[in-house]
Amino acid sequence: MATGAWPTLLDLTSRLDGAGKQMTLAEMLSQCNDVWDYLPVKEANEIGGHEFAFRTSLPAGFWRSINQGTPYSKSTSAKTRLGIGVLEDWSQVDRLLAEASGDIEAFRASEMVAFMEGMSQTMVQGIFYGNAATTPASFNGLSVFYNTVATSTAQNAANVIDGGGVGSSNLSIWLNCYSPRSLYSVYPRNSKAGLTVEDLSDSQRGYDAVGNPFMAYTFWFRHMMAIIPEDWRFCARLANIDVTSAGLAGPNAPDLFALMAEMVMLPPLLTKKVSGIVETDAPTEAGLGVRPAFHTNRTGRHWMDIQGMRNRNVLLSVTDSAGVVTDSFRGVPITVVDQLLTTEARVV
Repeated sequence: MATGAWPTLLDLTSRLDGAGKQMTLAEMLSQCNDVWDYLPVKEANEIGGHEFAFRTSLPAGFWRSINQGTPYSKSTSAKTRLGIGVLEDWSQVDRLLAEASGDIEAFRASEMVAFMEGMSQTMVQGIFYGNAATTPASFNGLSVFYNTVATSTAQNAANVIDGGGVGSSNLSIWLNCYSPRSLYSVYPRNSKAGLTVEDLSDSQRGYDAVGNPFMAYTFWFRHMMAIIPEDWRFCARLANIDVTSAGLAGPNAPDLFALMAEMVMLPPLLTKKVSGIVETDAPTEAGLGVRPAFHTNRTGRHWMDIQGMRNRNVLLSVTDSAGVVTDSFRGVPITVVDQLLTTEARVV
């Protein structure tokens, strides 16, 4: 029999005022994780994963002389598969306790909000730090792909910039260039995108620790997703930014805007306003329509403001991004993601 955690009388009374009415809870554990508005979502080509192909070499041609033949050549390609993570949870409230609340739906809704917020935070954590090697049912996040600055060991290390930090008090700034052909998320084939919530009312029984059933109101939650860096060139990580007095808080802090200016030159193309590189020699990349965004946490965002004020940086400006007033650098929105840590280990 399934057992779990259920709200108790103490949980109920902590939400009631002196008149026995349910109070509105101050959501003190909520976060700002401004990723969802930028992240494209599409259906995966498998049930449990997504497979994609990429070019690995080009034919360079052959310098030919008279009476000399030209050898045949070819391009090469490869493909890889990334697994999809399945995040699930149950919310159950003993029917007796729900009835004692005086407002069954309000009490259940107060629990549902917490589950939706918590699972959203878990998914954003997975986008950046997920690791299927340590949690097999999850998916690999961007830190798994962009985990070294050594180009001798990984080709995409060219898009990882070292901010100079050497300890374990580091943060990262990410430049993600989203599109359905560069960087996107997927959900399993023949399923639904996003968080699924099913209200099973009181049709699902709860079971106590010894397997005895009781009637319970039940919500079921599921979110299935993976992040797919199909073209690694469209993502860049500024890692190893020390937040202590040896780094951002010290007299010789790394110049964030100089490093961010380096980052916008790494994607193969963006816009005239961002990098000035608007096309490549690959015809399939024409009209790719990438949507770039910088992501950092509140600490990184704070030091951008500090350095901007000190240096009177005119490139940090306020622009309209999809109808929302947003701070930007070279026209690229800067968003706050609270799930990004200030305790990252050094990327070597």
